Amino acid sequence: MNNFIVADAANCIGCHACEVACVTSHHRDSWPLRRTDFLPRIHVIFHRHASNATTCRHCNDAPCVSACPTRALSFANDSVQLRQEDCIGCKNCVVACPFGAIEMVASDEDGPQLAQKCDLCREHPSGKPACVASCPTKALRLMDEKEVNQLRNARQTRSALGQPLDASRGVRRQDAFDKPPRIGAKKVDSSLRKTQFSEIYQPLSEQGAGYESERCLYCAQKAWCNWTCPLHNAIPDFLRLASEGNIVEAAELCHQTSSLPEICGRVCPQDRLCEGACTIKNAGGAVAIGNLERYITDTALAMGWRPGRRKNLPRQEKVAVVGAGPAGLGCADMLSRAGVQVDVFDRHPEIGGLLTFGIPPFKLEKNILAVRREIFSEMGIHFHLHQEVGRDITFDDLAANYDAIFLGVGTYGLMSAGLEGEEAPGVIQALPFLIASTREVMGLEETVDYPLTEIKGKRVVVLGGGDTAMDCLRTAIRRGAASVTCAYRRDELSMPGSKKEVVNAREEGVEFQFNVQPQAIQLNRKGMVNAVGMIRTEMGAPGADGRRRPQPVAGSAFELPADVLIMAFGFQAHEMPWLKGHGIKLDRWGQIVTGGQGRAKTQTSNDKVFAGGDAVTGADLVVTAMAAGHQAARDMLERFNRGRSL
Repeated sequence: MNNFIVADAANCIGCHACEVACVTSHHRDSWPLRRTDFLPRIHVIFHRHASNATTCRHCNDAPCVSACPTRALSFANDSVQLRQEDCIGCKNCVVACPFGAIEMVASDEDGPQLAQKCDLCREHPSGKPACVASCPTKALRLMDEKEVNQLRNARQTRSALGQPLDASRGVRRQDAFDKPPRIGAKKVDSSLRKTQFSEIYQPLSEQGAGYESERCLYCAQKAWCNWTCPLHNAIPDFLRLASEGNIVEAAELCHQTSSLPEICGRVCPQDRLCEGACTIKNAGGAVAIGNLERYITDTALAMGWRPGRRKNLPRQEKVAVVGAGPAGLGCADMLSRAGVQVDVFDRHPEIGGLLTFGIPPFKLEKNILAVRREIFSEMGIHFHLHQEVGRDITFDDLAANYDAIFLGVGTYGLMSAGLEGEEAPGVIQALPFLIASTREVMGLEETVDYPLTEIKGKRVVVLGGGDTAMDCLRTAIRRGAASVTCAYRRDELSMPGSKKEVVNAREEGVEFQFNVQPQAIQLNRKGMVNAVGMIRTEMGAPGADGRRRPQPVAGSAFELPADVLIMAFGFQAHEMPWLKGHGIKLDRWGQIVTGGQGRAKTQTSNDKVFAGGDAVTGADLVVTAMAAGHQAARDMLERFNRGRSL
């Protein structure tokens, strides 16, 4: 008799807890280091409003076993087991399996694709299938001969007595989804908030935090929301602590994986990450994870809580961190916790990088960064602000005086549309516009690099559809523009930014023009912009990245009036001439190259220099940059420890 896992579709809630448990059980109960290593041997399949898990049936007369030419597959211990070292990647088993339970995977980027299938967690110390143990509704069961006989006997008895099918089928699924609707944090009324730069989301009350945290299903300790968070924050656990009123404990848990939880709770696109993965998002709305993370940390800080240095002995190594953005702060934080001496250099007068100067105050109040700087300073991190590498300090000095260097310099290069007239007065780039506005709100002096553009009473058009474009639109509203229009070349569903930011912008009076593409910049007699020549588009075939490409519609050209045109196409790598002569490779886009054969993931072609965040990957999220900084800290510590042992 074979052993196998059976799934009860009536009670499956589609939480993916089985997939997460499967992957982590095959990674020593830890998260895989690379997202490409998330390769579960059980899969949750969705069809309309139903879901179910599928996996290997460990057939008695398994066709995969008979199809394998190298006997890598065999029937042993009442199950079909695979010796991957004997697999030649012929795919015979994939073709033979009637359940689609075998797939070809590569252990690394350069490795061959070999068969992978459920092994019933036979090599796990528990000896029990992790997916079965983790299923919150017990929709998964390990079936052996005893279980099959019990099931058959129960059905025979019910049939003989003329009893109906089990009326309780699906009750556990119904109970799981029996949750009150999401309320989340309330917003300041749009008529008021568009007149000021204060944060628009009101903090959760104690009652509101309790309401939202109690909505969490606690699918599993390692849940789908954890996995989709690039930092793998212990979301179910800190939500449970919050629901119990243990705020300081919840803050401590948030801080274990995140260097800036009070900031991520405000600026992360949760609808695309943790909240987008919430099991109950289609049953009353996702748990307000971001609002709760903000509430937990803000409340704990107000209570006097401070995250301190872990009780590790001071180390002799010194590290220089270039850039006080999320990548640099994440790296400095983790190194400091390990006892390493850290100096952070940044050209701005406050820490945070684009967190401080690129994100408008209505999304993130700037005193939050000042408080976080005090916390980091108390931990022993030394900040050298207004210090630009290549101007105030040379890279040679850093290389000579530190055991390692981390480059978290971000991307400040500006992207153009390639239109004639982009240099004309009235045509400005998103980043300088946002930085100048934020500096003015913070009470800082205007600089030559970031001049403040006067837009009061003017017609403003913003080209782009990401979060930066939304920031520009909403900033222009607050600066008194007569009209503010977003022009985006794809449809609304294709916008790359956070959906809630589009909603906020629309509430505040922004007009949206979708499926339009700029063709030319029209200038008046004084050489200043007065309109943008546009053409309407329709969505064509998908490109290599899977996104559909907009195609111009013949005869649909028109003009969009504009006194100020803001280009918000994103950022690219900026020039770093001070890196020359240090053997640090850049790719064709000017981004820093890391990793490769024999190198740590964040290590550059210079053994002593590490890098992470936007400067390596291109413009991305705050949370992904912070995760890269954490990885760099781990890579450095491994290098230091290896050097000590030699």
